Amino acid sequence: MTTPSPTADTGAELLPIATPARTRAALRTLIRPDRGLALTGLGILVAATAVGLLVQPLLGRIVDIVADGRPAGDLTLPVVLLVAVAVVQGLTTTLGLTRIARLGETVLARLRERFVERALNLPADRLERAGAGDLTARVTGDVARVAEAVRSALPEMARSVLAILLTLGALALLDVRFLLAALLAVPVQLLTARWYVRRALTLYADQRVANGAQQQQLLETIGGAVTVRGHRLEEQHTERSAGRSRKAVDLTMRSVNLVLGFYGRLHIAEYIGLAAVLIAGFWLVRDGAVSIGTATAAALYFHSLFGPVNAALVLLDDAQSAAAGLARLVGVTDLAEQPEPTAGKAASVSVPQQRTVSSEAAVTVHEVSHAYGPGRPVLHEVSLTLKAGEHVALVGTSGAGKSTLARIVAGVQQPTTGTVTAPAGTGEASVVLVTQEVHVFTGSLAEDLRLARPDATDADLRTALSTVHALDWAEALPDGLATVVGEGGHRLDPARAQQLALARLALADPALAVLDEATAEAGSAGARVLERSAEAALAGRTALVVAHRLTQAVAADRVVVLEAGRVVESGPHDELRDADGPYAALWRAWSGSRATTAPHP
Repeated sequence: MTTPSPTADTGAELLPIATPARTRAALRTLIRPDRGLALTGLGILVAATAVGLLVQPLLGRIVDIVADGRPAGDLTLPVVLLVAVAVVQGLTTTLGLTRIARLGETVLARLRERFVERALNLPADRLERAGAGDLTARVTGDVARVAEAVRSALPEMARSVLAILLTLGALALLDVRFLLAALLAVPVQLLTARWYVRRALTLYADQRVANGAQQQQLLETIGGAVTVRGHRLEEQHTERSAGRSRKAVDLTMRSVNLVLGFYGRLHIAEYIGLAAVLIAGFWLVRDGAVSIGTATAAALYFHSLFGPVNAALVLLDDAQSAAAGLARLVGVTDLAEQPEPTAGKAASVSVPQQRTVSSEAAVTVHEVSHAYGPGRPVLHEVSLTLKAGEHVALVGTSGAGKSTLARIVAGVQQPTTGTVTAPAGTGEASVVLVTQEVHVFTGSLAEDLRLARPDATDADLRTALSTVHALDWAEALPDGLATVVGEGGHRLDPARAQQLALARLALADPALAVLDEATAEAGSAGARVLERSAEAALAGRTALVVAHRLTQAVAADRVVVLEAGRVVESGPHDELRDADGPYAALWRAWSGSRATTAPHP
């Protein structure tokens, strides 16, 4: 289960965070397929640590030989054994840490794959409510934090814990009183760990939220720079960014002070324990209970605990930070696995691959309603049927619910209530959604196109480009289909980027195509070119088109008019234009606008 979604000071409803119990369960699930590797690595580390514990008794033996005035030749055996211990421990430690590192990288890769898979399946409206900053912070900062813990903290923690346990056992074998003296440091260490953990988990969680809010503000400011400058809002946005940066810095400094206090308390524990062991050694040697060499071995054992104990406790810092990041990642995967609860009856929407086509209709929308939260309804019991091969234009004023209905029909968003039945396609994709926000992926143009159909040949790519009237400019690129596009590559203008998206649609060959204002980015100059490309890409398939320009409605088989989330008209363009209803009003307003802006002859 997950905790309720926190709300940053941006006003966004952040994505949920998994509870500690759920995070531990998810971690066990991730490790389970590699239990053999985990047990083997742990076993080798136990052997390496046990071999390393022979160093202190051997050094004690050397002390006794010297103290007793024995011949120098008696030192040969312990020295040779020390060299052998060093070699064996080095080899086994390397092998054990390698296996633990492999386990960590495997689990990390599995976590990344699962996160990306689930994040891509999140409801669109949920992502909009959270904002891009929160998801970006999880994809970057939280994944990096967990990766760092897996690569460095996990192997070191495993080795440190084993060294602590086995060293304490070795102290008991020398003399149980050495162990009791060493344990005087434990209460201080436990109190230090408890003091730290109680503060760190909340602090690091707050820090992650603050970083997400900071990134969200930066994304909004940079992404909307033109609007910010146009409305003279530079000072407000700068102050808002500075405020959120100050909050992030304040939380970072609090974490630094927390770590400094943590180290200071650990040093006190070290002094208490070492002093107790030395005093115990003095009394035991004086009473003849142990030799000087044994007391020396006990002191060396306790001194050797400084590194592992401090490492284990210090790694709590990485562990707490990684745990906070892991909880945020698991929160996203759980959100994708379990749809959010909604008011009213449960939604029933088949994913595209499970939809079936009937002889009467290609798409059926039955009493679909949707709300972006309590009191924010967008669609009200919309029912709509698209016949096989029919092109339907969806029109209406801004905020009428057109894009929401389009996303629901495409299967990328679930309705609050109602059902959608869509066709099964001939290719991998049964439904393809193309919006006005098109991303050009980094790589060659051919690779970008093959995202829609990986097995497509070069001839298939050229056919798709030709279908949407884009082959001429594609072949005119510096390296043709091999030209690198996207970030850092050849820049494609909005019209060409949209034609690329339409070419991917043609390659995917879905039974149903949904276009959400897919020609809106072209501007008036390229509008007709894109409309022709869209018409060609939609030929022979069922299509739902959110019409940015009413010329698309004219070319459609049927026009559906949405008003305040309800279907108010449906029929052919000519019939609705002459009916003097809502569509006629839209047509007159659009035609009048075009007449006003048209150049005079």
